Amino acid sequence: MAETFDPWSLAFVADPYPAYAELRSLGRVHYFEPTNQWLVPHYADVNTLLRDRRLGRTYLHRFTHEEFGRTPPPPAHEPFHTLNDYGMLDLEAPDHTRIRRLVAKAFTPRTVEVLVPTVERLAAELVAKVRDAGGGDLLAEVAEPLPVAVIAEMLGIPAADRDLLRPWSADICGMYELNPAEETAARAVRASLEFSAYLRELIAARRADPGDDLISALIAAYEEGDRLSEQEMISTCVLLLNAGHEATVNTIANGWWTLFRHPEQLAALRADHTLLSTAVEELMRYDTPLQLFERWVLDDIEIDGTVIPRGSELALLFGSANRDPARFESPDTLDLARADNAHVTFGAGIHYCLGAPLARIELAASFGELLREAPEMRLVAEPEWKPGYVIRGVKELLVEL
Repeated sequence: MAETFDPWSLAFVADPYPAYAELRSLGRVHYFEPTNQWLVPHYADVNTLLRDRRLGRTYLHRFTHEEFGRTPPPPAHEPFHTLNDYGMLDLEAPDHTRIRRLVAKAFTPRTVEVLVPTVERLAAELVAKVRDAGGGDLLAEVAEPLPVAVIAEMLGIPAADRDLLRPWSADICGMYELNPAEETAARAVRASLEFSAYLRELIAARRADPGDDLISALIAAYEEGDRLSEQEMISTCVLLLNAGHEATVNTIANGWWTLFRHPEQLAALRADHTLLSTAVEELMRYDTPLQLFERWVLDDIEIDGTVIPRGSELALLFGSANRDPARFESPDTLDLARADNAHVTFGAGIHYCLGAPLARIELAASFGELLREAPEMRLVAEPEWKPGYVIRGVKELLVEL
């Protein structure tokens, strides 16, 4: 089984789907010794376990590290864990409930809807540069700058500072890979310190002089006497940037790579732009940008006769779930008109992605603008994949018009 699932192999990263099919055929849960995790490959299990309150993104609301049979992280990593552990993605009730409720007050559907013209303007500006240059790297010139610019605009981060955000985010997100190296941890710690210091100053400025941005709204958000602490605000802003763009970046680039490999589907989309809404959902299902999400086992659970004891960690394989033939008809076929498409790309349960509506707006704007303004866009060379497996994407995507 270890040969089947090899997240450190570039060949596996480039195409994990045959290995997932084998995992699904071998059973519902598999122990993977290199990461000390239980792999869960089936859609029904992943979808159910995301909602199971016997599992958690953290265990520290109920146990110490020692009580849970886990080794505390090294003290040198503390700045990363402080930043990460106060974000709602890695919290459980009651803290998760309180923070998500307060953030939702600022991050409303109306807030997102108001952003549509801004997203469309930014997408048009980026695509125009690629069009006028006769091509370029879609990853660096469209996929990366669009969601970063949108989140920065939402947060009220000055344009002159926005180049700082992507490197900080990339270094922090390195810690979400399996068994990250100490060098990765050192970069994440440095980025956590720098990003936190930057946001602390920005929050102080917004307290003194509030604006129409999301940071000002987070400062103002309260309910029954509850407010976000400064650390919760900092962690929320970082989470919104990291979660709010990493998946979108890779969906845009990986999505176009998928379209280029399916010329009949691309031709259908170019001929009928009304397919765009279902196409975006299908591209997220077909080549999932975030392949794996982890959950701690807080109370013993049983999967297909196997008891998974408290203190264990599950690896829920989103990429495998989204290709499960038990849920999706012809799952290995790209069908941009697929109607019944309940993919798990945005998660499920209390941790369902708060930014899903914004991601959909960004994806529709970027794909739509490229379809309109670069209808003859062609791939120049097959891309290489980055070594990361959990957050999975290509190094570049070179195109010409």
